[in-house]
Amino acid sequence: MQKIEEIALSKLILNETYLRSVLPFLKDEYFDFQPYKIIFNHINEYVTEYNTQPEPTALKIEIEKRRDLSSDIIKEIEDFLDTKLDETQYNDDWLMDTTEKWCKERAIYLALMESIKIADGQDKTRTKDAIPHIMSEALGTCFDDTVGHDYLLDADDRYDFYHKKEDKIPFDLEYFNKITKGGLPSKTLNIALAGTGVGKSLFMCHVASACLLQGRNVLYITLEMAEEKIAERIDANLLDLNIKQLSDPLFTKNQFRTKVDALTQKTRGRLVIKEYPTASAHVNHFKSLLNELSMKRGFAPDIIFIDYLNICASARYKNAVVNSYTFIKSIAEELRGLAVEHNVPIVSATQTTRSGYGNSDVDLKDTSESFGLPATADLMFALISTEDLENMGQIMVKQLKNRYNDPTMNKRFIVGIDRAKMRLYDCDQSAQDNLIDSGNADDEIIELKTKSKFDSWQV
Repeated sequence: MQKIEEIALSKLILNETYLRSVLPFLKDEYFDFQPYKIIFNHINEYVTEYNTQPEPTALKIEIEKRRDLSSDIIKEIEDFLDTKLDETQYNDDWLMDTTEKWCKERAIYLALMESIKIADGQDKTRTKDAIPHIMSEALGTCFDDTVGHDYLLDADDRYDFYHKKEDKIPFDLEYFNKITKGGLPSKTLNIALAGTGVGKSLFMCHVASACLLQGRNVLYITLEMAEEKIAERIDANLLDLNIKQLSDPLFTKNQFRTKVDALTQKTRGRLVIKEYPTASAHVNHFKSLLNELSMKRGFAPDIIFIDYLNICASARYKNAVVNSYTFIKSIAEELRGLAVEHNVPIVSATQTTRSGYGNSDVDLKDTSESFGLPATADLMFALISTEDLENMGQIMVKQLKNRYNDPTMNKRFIVGIDRAKMRLYDCDQSAQDNLIDSGNADDEIIELKTKSKFDSWQV
């Protein structure tokens, strides 16, 4: 391994292209040999101050000024700079790949040593919860040479991006696919807004069930209900049973097992449900869970459901007294960061305010606790239930924010709801016919009155 250290140091001094490409990603701790670590630090300081590659003589002069180094170390450094600089012309791609591999191996080794210290209690500043994050950072070590998108030079890449088909997770509901242009993309946060008892958990359980039937891996995190209660709702949906029938003594275990086995034959996907106590778990707990699922079960989710956002904790504001706007916005940002880090869509929910409860025209201002949540979300929609809709077995969906499509198109639409089987379904087109895509309920009333008056004039 010392050979690659010598090559890396040599090329930092002799090859400016290599220097500019690699220096931002190197750390002095990657160098195991103390004299090489000192040389690297001086190279880094020289480039930072003079913005050019260092000369060996200049480095020797700077190192000789130091009074904290032994004569043996100075001799080793001078010997390297005088006689050991590697002037071999290596293939550029090989050189970069070999350096990157060395950096990753060193990062993983150092992370393991650090984790052992934490596990043994030698590190008094961090707990064992920090270990997954330390390992994750080490495993993510790589040379990212992107420096931004050049608008003119990268036009072809931009055109290819416009015509690239994005991998999305589709809904089994027509109008949700319409408003999202085919489903939920990765690295997004999607929020359902509804009052108590309207159907936030029902919506998430239905979509989770649909994703499982597509052969997707689904992670459902609940902070409100027990794991078994969430599983019960998903059973009602997927096994096509009235939820009360599941606990009926006449419904035998053999009947239940037969239905589950039949479901197993329909999908290659997996569904994991994990319960946390209310307001006790934050994004770092979720990251640890993902790491454990990956290591212990070989499970990586394609989509994550979190039921629900407002009763999560914030990793940034542990035990801190902050206002609700800051606290909820922080949770939303952390969850969206989790979606980006693990390349998955996250679906969650939030409550309406007291004034929004029972309101037939919920708006963004009815978001409880923090307006910072809709500012962070990629898609946000309200689930609205009235007595009339309930009697017809329907629920209204109203778009509040949409980064995927024009939110004024299909701003409101109706879906059917079967609460006994915890299921949503598409309604006939006639259910949508009386809805107008205006964003203002008063405008709709005026438009309907005007149309009625116009019709009377025609008569």
